[in-house]
Amino acid sequence: MTEGPDRLQRLYTPYRMSYVRGEESEADAGELALAADADPACPFCRIAAGGAQSELVVHRGDSCFVVLNLYPYNPGHLMVVPNRHVADYTELSADETAEVASLSQHALRAIRRVSQPHGFNLGLNLGGVAGGSLSQHLHQHVVPRWSGDANFMTVLGQTKTLPQLLEDTRDLLAAAWSDDA
Repeated sequence: MTEGPDRLQRLYTPYRMSYVRGEESEADAGELALAADADPACPFCRIAAGGAQSELVVHRGDSCFVVLNLYPYNPGHLMVVPNRHVADYTELSADETAEVASLSQHALRAIRRVSQPHGFNLGLNLGGVAGGSLSQHLHQHVVPRWSGDANFMTVLGQTKTLPQLLEDTRDLLAAAWSDDA
C-alpha cells in the first residue's frame, strides 16, 4: 500500500483491470464452445464452458457448478451457479432448483470441515438493486463468517484482508468435497 498526498491509503490491484475493461470476456468467448443459451459476456457462462476462472471450480454437478468467488467477502466464499444462463430463481427447472439446494448443503459441510466458521450467510441477490453485480446469471452465495471478521481493516481502512490464496482455498475445499461424496 502507498499513501498519497491526500493521506489516503491505496491498495493497488492491477489484476482487476482486465475484468473492469471486459477484456476477459473478449479474449475467452471466441475460443469456447458456449451453450446455445449462454451469454459470451457472462463470466459464469464462460466458467460453465471451461473458460477463464474455471480453475476455481470446486465441483461440477449435472446442471450446476460450485466455484470460489474471485472477489470473496471471506476465505472460502463459494457460489452455486446453474450452467444455464438464467436470471431469476423462478426460471430454474425443478432439477436445477434441487441441485442448487443440494450443492449449497454440500458446500456448507465442506466449508465447515475445512474452516470451522462460526456461521454463514447463504443467499441470492436477485436483480441489481438487490446487490447482484452479476444479476443476469443467478448464483447463490455461501459465505463463511467468523466472530469479528469485519474488523478495523474493513471498517476503517476500507481494505479486506484474506489470509489464504484462492488456489489454496480451492484445493482444500475440493478435497473436503470429495470426502463427503
